[in-house]
Amino acid sequence: MVPGLKVFLFLSLNLLQEVKSSMVSLSNNGYEGVVIAINPSVPEDERLIQSIKEMVTQASTYLFEATKRRFYFRNVSILVPMTWKSKSEYLTPKRESYDKAEVIVADPYLKYGNNPYTLKYGQCGDRGQYIHFTPNFLLTDNLRMYEPRGRVFVHEWAHLWWGVFDEYNRDRPFYMSEKNTIEATRCSTHVSGRIMVMECQGSSCKSRKCWRDSKTGLYEPKCTFIPNKAQAARDSIMFMQSLDSVNEFCTEKTHNREAPNLQNKMCNYRSTWDVIKKSADFQNSSPMIGTEALPRPAFSLLKFKQRIVCLVLDKSGSMKFGNPISRLTRMNQAAELFLIQIIEKGSLVGLVTFDSTATIRNLLARMTSEKSYLEISANLPRQVGNGTSICNGLRSGFQAITSSNQRTSGSEIILLTDGEDDQISSCFEEVKSSGAVIHTIALGPSAARELETLSDMTGGLRFYANHDVNGLMDAFSGISSRSGSISQQAVQVSKNLWKELIYGTVLVDSTIGNDTFFVITWTIQKPEIILQDPKGKKYTTSDFRGDDKLNIFSVRLRIPGIAETGTWTYSLFNKAGKSQLLTVTVTTRARSPTTPPVIVTAHMSQNTAQYTKPMIVYARVSQGFLPVLGANVTATIEAEDGHQVTLELWDNRAGADTLKNDGVYSRYFAEYHGNGRYSLKVRVKARKTATKVNLKQPNKALYVPGYVENDEIIWNPPEPEYPDNTDTSVAGRVNTGGSFTVSGTHPGGDDTPPGFPPSKVTDLEAQFEGDHLHLTWTAPGNVIDKGKVHRYVIRMSKHSLDIEEDFNKATLVNTHFLIPKEAGSRENFKFKPENIENGAKLYIGIQAFNEANLRSEVSNIAEAIKSIPGLGTKIPTPSLTIFLFVLTPLNNRVAFSRRIWRTGC
Repeated sequence: MVPGLKVFLFLSLNLLQEVKSSMVSLSNNGYEGVVIAINPSVPEDERLIQSIKEMVTQASTYLFEATKRRFYFRNVSILVPMTWKSKSEYLTPKRESYDKAEVIVADPYLKYGNNPYTLKYGQCGDRGQYIHFTPNFLLTDNLRMYEPRGRVFVHEWAHLWWGVFDEYNRDRPFYMSEKNTIEATRCSTHVSGRIMVMECQGSSCKSRKCWRDSKTGLYEPKCTFIPNKAQAARDSIMFMQSLDSVNEFCTEKTHNREAPNLQNKMCNYRSTWDVIKKSADFQNSSPMIGTEALPRPAFSLLKFKQRIVCLVLDKSGSMKFGNPISRLTRMNQAAELFLIQIIEKGSLVGLVTFDSTATIRNLLARMTSEKSYLEISANLPRQVGNGTSICNGLRSGFQAITSSNQRTSGSEIILLTDGEDDQISSCFEEVKSSGAVIHTIALGPSAARELETLSDMTGGLRFYANHDVNGLMDAFSGISSRSGSISQQAVQVSKNLWKELIYGTVLVDSTIGNDTFFVITWTIQKPEIILQDPKGKKYTTSDFRGDDKLNIFSVRLRIPGIAETGTWTYSLFNKAGKSQLLTVTVTTRARSPTTPPVIVTAHMSQNTAQYTKPMIVYARVSQGFLPVLGANVTATIEAEDGHQVTLELWDNRAGADTLKNDGVYSRYFAEYHGNGRYSLKVRVKARKTATKVNLKQPNKALYVPGYVENDEIIWNPPEPEYPDNTDTSVAGRVNTGGSFTVSGTHPGGDDTPPGFPPSKVTDLEAQFEGDHLHLTWTAPGNVIDKGKVHRYVIRMSKHSLDIEEDFNKATLVNTHFLIPKEAGSRENFKFKPENIENGAKLYIGIQAFNEANLRSEVSNIAEAIKSIPGLGTKIPTPSLTIFLFVLTPLNNRVAFSRRIWRTGC
């Protein structure tokens, strides 16, 4: 065995990191810079643009009224895809793009329903990622289950922009109030209606009142709340914006603190209006005065253009350093991979190198064939120079674009440097006025600290690479198209092996295999290579090609046509006679534009942090727009000094995770190791149990089942039933989540502050089993969500406010025999409450204490009913109403006959 031999295999699907740098601003009460982007897969239809305009115009007025004359939409850009025909009214985007849009318009993957929703997975008050509307939602009139689209937009905007949550709960539509009455989960309780069940056989349906469930004491599962169409209630928009009377958010006066909804759970029982009032927008604005009519929103129509990228690469003297190979060689390896394997076909690409001066190596050239890629890669720098002038490099990058008869506005610059430059701020204004997007890659700890400013001011991505030999390849692989065309994006899977004769496997699943490359790199001598496809066809060292003139220690093999589905095997034999580093990189693309592969996007909760506050790692695993469940997701965070922390991320509603089974895996991070830049990389692989796609989306407008009108129930068409989660394949995915910076740590040593308590328990559940109360929750950690807590304190009361407002005065439960488990484990605890009569309702809370006696926040409040007198009896029903439904297509609605029979019970 050759000592010290290191092998890395990585085959990952990389999309843009999801740190959203929005262009939206608030000016004199009006939102400017809102972008609504149409997915490239949506067929051209001018009606979509008109519908979007009508929706936003209606929403602007409704938002203004709902926020008490404080906010409205002043201007909105509608971004149409390249696949649509060009028109004179279509302008060229500047920094607007699909991946940064506040609203996207796209068909749902697997096409289940037209539910509008907001992708949001942060904490209370955190902004979401985007709002998703389907074309069918925008083009189909008379969708009574949602009602006016402008109102739906305001509901979703509140999710996206102010970080509030829904005030209904589809999983718990009813609850037992402290007055021992069954209430619909809603806000406010002033919203009136009936509680009914609709049962259908063929075209004949009947409506009846509900039974009580013998186990829960609540109504049966099929029971639903039917609101009165005519209401006096004015709130709340986050419950049911479709009611004509509703034009406000729930306030402190009207907020329903008892409702078991996400708003109460995530925002500590604060009203939606209270959360909105704490936002920066609210704090920095005042209500508009005067009686002038609200100005209508102004719309700009933009058409996405071909991708234009210019590489601006550092070749200063410090680039000759590095171990085991120079930084210049590592940069050239990664740049060549980007040019040949990552950049999308048809893109325009240029090349600039710089030290104290800059040289245009290539004007823009269209990437149409292997020849065009190789012409640029042949001009990658082979020698280093002296000095570092980042501004000269950027100016030459702009010149390479304009000299090719293209505009810098909307173009992309990939800027890589390892050097310091105290003059970088001198070109900030030029960068702003250029309209270009600057992606920055900081190589090594000495790279200019102002680099991130360039990314932040232009909406670009930011990366950091140092000790991780794959860091530069990961960074370049993460700079994909911003157009929303997933089928063109490149795919990567990662392993580390330590053998003289290396055997490994790569799984190509049924969704990938187009444009597949295998790349081998080394540090001393090319190894002997054997690669075999699933059908037994072999490729050897002689099949791999490389550019010997560049001397970048790499060769590659492009698989003709579509790569075979299944397990590929490879072996590498180190012929150098001494230790060297070998890497295997496999990139591929989607097999079909109609079947998206599983992807992972990752980011931190913020780009900068103080070491006194923990951050959150987020990784979203999805296929199309649907979340992928049951994956094994790990994050590796590397500090400037090479110190690494690996975290298993959770999708179990514990710790930092907001929702269970939403495909967003998260974890707290607080193990800081010095000031400076940190990099994030996330790996995904399947567990032994099946990995599934979840067909349901959270954070969406309520699908209203019907209305009571003129004392009659008018049912809407039933919501489409979603099938069980479907299996999917996760052969392995990797995503670089970019970089972030930390400040305020003490020099040297372990910088984890001793003051972090255990994280809050957020998933406490309680249920009576006879006379005993059974509690379950996910264990927090000794420090946030790592380690094991020292002890738990559990208290209970017959009044929720005792737990919520004065926990220490609630009745203490004996937990002497409760031994805490490791963080992330499932805790179970049973006890027998004393003197609890039948029908009593208990509220329970829990606190965790660590060894330093630091306590967590009080958990979510769980509730349990011991029993209900007369379980299983039918609630008296004065009459039974039978409707005969005649199902006929009428503008995609269901028409009902007016034949009605009423019978006594």
